[in-house]
Amino acid sequence: MLDVPAHRHPTVQDHVALAEIDLTGELMIAAAAANEDRLSADRIDEVLHVDGADREAAETS
Repeated sequence: MLDVPAHRHPTVQDHVALAEIDLTGELMIAAAAANEDRLSADRIDEVLHVDGADREAAETS
């Protein structure tokens, strides 16, 4: 028989995972409402509430 790991206590939450799920949902909603085929980088930044300068700095490193 296989060892089955014990389940986590039901009140334990992974806050990082929940935040990522929330942001993914926001992107999905924005994509569904968009008229174009793809969201622009600026629109993604707007949905995620980030500054485009952060993205540009990461691209140049």
